[in-house]
Amino acid sequence: MSETNSAADVAAPHRYTAAMAADIEARWQDFWDAEGTYEAPNPSGDLADDPELAAKPKKFIMDMFPYPSGAGLHVGHPLGYIATDVFARHQRMTGHNVLHTLGFDAFGLPAEQYAVQTGTHPRLSTESNIENMTAQLRRLGLGHDKRRSFATIESEYYKWTQWIFLQIFNSWYDADADRARPIAELVAQFESGERPTPDGRDWSALSAAERADVLSGHRLAYASDAPVNWSPGLGTVLANEEVTADGRSERGNFPVFKAKLRQWNMRITAYADRLLNDLDGLDWPEAIKLQQRNWIGRSEGARVDFPVDGAGGITVFTTRQDTLFGATYMVLAPEHELVERIIPAAWPEGTHPVWTGGHANPAEAVTAYRKQAAAKSDVERQAEAKDKTGVFTGAYATNPVSGEQIPVFIADYVLMGYGTGAIMAVPAHDARDFAFARAFELPMRCVVEPSDDRGTDASTWEDAFGSYDAKLVNSANDEISLDGLGVVDAKARITEWLKEHGVGEGTVNFRLRDWLFSRQRYWGEPFPIVYDEDGIAHPLPESMLPLELPEVDDYSPRTFDPDDADTQPETPLSRNADWVNVTLDLGDGAGPKKYRRETNTMPNWAGSCWYELRYLDPNNSDKLVDPAIEQYWMGPREGQPTGGVDLYVGGAEHAVLHLLYARFWSKVLHDLGHISSAEPFHKLYNQGMIQAFVYRDSRGIAVPAAEVEERDGAYYFQGEKVSRVLGKMGKSLKNAVTPDEICGEYGADTLRLYEMAMGPLDVSRPWDTRAVVGQYRLLQRLWRNIVDEESGEVTVVESEPGEDTLRALHKAIDGVGGDMAGMRFNTAIAKVTELNNHLTKAGGPLPRSVAEPLVLLVAPLAPHIAEELWRRLGHTDSVVHQDFPVADPAYVIDETVTCVVQIKGKVKARLEISPSITDAELETLALADPAVVAALGGAGIRKVIVRAPKLVNIVPA
Repeated sequence: MSETNSAADVAAPHRYTAAMAADIEARWQDFWDAEGTYEAPNPSGDLADDPELAAKPKKFIMDMFPYPSGAGLHVGHPLGYIATDVFARHQRMTGHNVLHTLGFDAFGLPAEQYAVQTGTHPRLSTESNIENMTAQLRRLGLGHDKRRSFATIESEYYKWTQWIFLQIFNSWYDADADRARPIAELVAQFESGERPTPDGRDWSALSAAERADVLSGHRLAYASDAPVNWSPGLGTVLANEEVTADGRSERGNFPVFKAKLRQWNMRITAYADRLLNDLDGLDWPEAIKLQQRNWIGRSEGARVDFPVDGAGGITVFTTRQDTLFGATYMVLAPEHELVERIIPAAWPEGTHPVWTGGHANPAEAVTAYRKQAAAKSDVERQAEAKDKTGVFTGAYATNPVSGEQIPVFIADYVLMGYGTGAIMAVPAHDARDFAFARAFELPMRCVVEPSDDRGTDASTWEDAFGSYDAKLVNSANDEISLDGLGVVDAKARITEWLKEHGVGEGTVNFRLRDWLFSRQRYWGEPFPIVYDEDGIAHPLPESMLPLELPEVDDYSPRTFDPDDADTQPETPLSRNADWVNVTLDLGDGAGPKKYRRETNTMPNWAGSCWYELRYLDPNNSDKLVDPAIEQYWMGPREGQPTGGVDLYVGGAEHAVLHLLYARFWSKVLHDLGHISSAEPFHKLYNQGMIQAFVYRDSRGIAVPAAEVEERDGAYYFQGEKVSRVLGKMGKSLKNAVTPDEICGEYGADTLRLYEMAMGPLDVSRPWDTRAVVGQYRLLQRLWRNIVDEESGEVTVVESEPGEDTLRALHKAIDGVGGDMAGMRFNTAIAKVTELNNHLTKAGGPLPRSVAEPLVLLVAPLAPHIAEELWRRLGHTDSVVHQDFPVADPAYVIDETVTCVVQIKGKVKARLEISPSITDAELETLALADPAVVAALGGAGIRKVIVRAPKLVNIVPA
C-alpha cells in the first residue's frame, strides 16, 4: 500500500492525502483561472484593468521559451518553471506588480520531421503537443497570466517577426554614430554625393541591380553567396552553432559539408563591440559572460596587405604584426575567393614535389584538396593534429617588409570564419605553422629571441617558440628595424610603418561571424521578401503582413545521401508554384509586377529573439509594442542601465545562440527607436539539471529504471545484472518520471516542494522518487497543525504564543524571506520545516497569530494547500496577494548565544552571553571563567583569539 493510501489515512477522514490534494488543487486552479488571479495589469492599453496594482513597483519574470515536444514533460522540465513561480509569488506578496507568463516556441525541425514521417501537418501535431503541455503545467499550479500566452506559429505573432526582419533589412550600421539607421538615410547620402559609391560613379549612373548590390553591402539583413554548412541528410544548411565538434548536425547526427550557397545573413558583426561592452552592465553568471566574450572574440592587431602579381593582393589580419619579418609562406582557407584568381596554369619552375600533392597542375591540386577539406568540420580543421595537410596554389606573394617572394598554400587549418580567411605563416613562432612548415619543408626564420638555449636557427628546433616577453631579432630592412625592441613596442613601430607605406593599419578583429539566417525547411516563418525579374530583392509592404505559410503536400526538403557533398538544397516551398510566383503591387510606384517569393524560411531562433516584447502587449495589432507599456516593464532604470527583463531563468546551454541573437535584435530595435531597452534580459539565472540513474544491460541498452531491483549493492533487471550511471532523464533512456505520476501519488504541492528542496537551484541533482515522501509528510504535519483530521474543523485559537514560539516564528520569517528573495528555495523550505516541527513538538492548538504567518510563508512554495488553509482560517480574499510576513527584529536576535572557549583547541568552557557583546568584553569574561582559570593552571597566555560572540581561543605561553 502506498504512503498516500495507508490504513491511517482511512481512519482519519480529514487527513491531507493525495486524494484530498487532488481535490484542493483542481478547485483552486479553476478558481484562479476564473478570477484572473495572476493577471498583471499594464499601465495603459487593453490590459490596463487595475490602476492600483499597476502603480506598484513592477517585476517582469520570465522562463526560457519551451518547445512543445510530443513526449510531454518529465519531472526535470518544470524545475525552472516552479522556481520562477515561487519567486514571482514572493514578489507579489512583497508589493510588486508581477508579469509572469509562458508561451511556446513552436516552429522548428522536430514537428516537421514528425510531419514527414506521419503525414500529419506540423501545425496539428504542434498544437496537440501545446495542449498536452499546457495541461501538465497547469496541474503544477503555475501562476501565469494566461491572457499573455501565445505560440510563435500564430500568424498574429509571426507577422511581427516578419516586421522586425524588414526593419533589420531596411537598416544599416552607421559606424560614426555607432548605431543602426534607416537605409533611406544611406541612400540619401549616396544620392547627394556625401558618400561616394564604391567605383566613384554617381548614384544615378548605377543600374538598379548595381544599387541593390551596393546597399546589400551595408544592410543589416542581406543575401550573399558564402560558404555554409550543408547537410545533405537533412536537406538544409546549418549555422556554425548547430554543427557538433565532430562535423555532424546537432539534430539527426548527419555529416555536414562546406558548400557555397546564396543565403540570408544578419550582420551581427556590426554590433560586436556593443555586444561585448554591454555585458558589463548585465547581472549574468560570469561563466555565461565569459562564453559570450569568447564567442565574440575581440582581438587587436593589424591588417597587412601582401601583393600578388596579377591578382591585387592578399589581406591578412594578425595579432603579431611584430613577427612580419618571420613570415616565410602564406595560407588561404580552401574556400577563399582569391584562390581561383591566383592559381597559374602550370607549376612554377622548381616547385618542390612535396608541395604539389602529386597533381599535374595547380588547378587539379586545388580542386582535389578543396573536396577533401569540405568533408571536415571547422572544429576538426582547427584540431591540433600533428599531420598538417595542404597544397601549393602555384602563386607567390610579396612580404611587404622583407620584399621576399613567399609561396601561397591552401590548408584546412585556416578558416574563412576568422579574420580574412588568410594568414601570414610565421613557423618559428606558431605551433600549427611550425608543423605545416616541417611537413612541407618550408623555411623557418627566428625573429623572437628564445629565452632558452635552443639558439636562433629555427630549422634545428623541435617545436615553435612564442613569447610576449622576448626581444625581436632578425627584423630589419633599409627603412625600419625592430631588433632589440620588446613585443609591445615592436607592434606599435611596425603598425605605424605599415600605415605610412599604405600596406596595412592597426585594426580590431572579431571571432564572431555574421548570422546565417536561412533554412531550407517548411515549418518556419516565411521571409517577407520577393524578387523581381532581375533578381533584386524587395521587401513586402507592412500591409501585406503576415505572409502566411501556404499548404503543401510534401513537408520535407529534398534530402540526399548523407555523404554526398555535391548536392544542392531544394526547399518544400519552392514546389508550390502558385505561392512562389505572384503578381503584386508593392506600392513603390512601379505598379503590379511579377515577382518570385523567397522559398527559404527563417531559422527556429527567429521567434525567440523578441518574445519578451510580445508578452508585454500581446493583443496589439498596430504596433510591435506600445512604447509606454515597454517602458513600464523593460525600460532603463537605476541598477538596470540598459533595461530588460528583471529575471530570466533557463538552461546554460543557451549561453551563446539564443542570448546573443536576442541581444542583437534588441539593439537594432532600440537604435531604430522602437523600444527603450537596449538589452532584453537584465538578470539571468541558470538552473541546474535534474538527473536520473540510467541502467544498461550487457548490450549497453537502457532498461526501464522503475523495474530495476537492488540486491546487495548490485542492480538487476529481470534477473540480469545491469550497470548504473547518473545521467540525463529522458524517455529514450527509460528513466523518465512524469510530473503527472508524482502529482497523482502525492499532489502538485509535494512535487513543487521536493524539486525546490533537492538542493541549490543552480546545481544539478539526482532525482529520487523515494525521497519525495519527505515533503509530503511536511504538508501533512502543516495541515494537522491547523485542521483536525477527525472533524475537519480548524483548531487555531485566539491566545498569545509563548516566547519560544515567537522567536521561532520570527526567525523563520526573517530567514525564509531572505532566502526567497535570493532564490535559495532549498534553505527556505528547511526553515519552514524547522518552524513547523517546533510547532508540532510544542503541542496544543496554534494561536492564530502563528498559524496565519505560517500559511503565508508556505504560500509561494505550496500555493494550493496555502490557499485552502487561508480560506479555512476565515479569509475571503486570495492568499496570492497577501502581504508576506515581516519579522519583528526583537525576536530575530537571540537574547543569549553560546560561546565556546578553547585552550589549545580543546573546549574548556561554554558561556551564555549577549549576541551584541564586544571582543574586549568577551575576552575579559572568558579569562575570568573558573573552568578556564583552572585549565590554565597559572600558565601565562601568549595569545587570545576572539570571534565574538561564538568563539574564544586561548593559546598558553
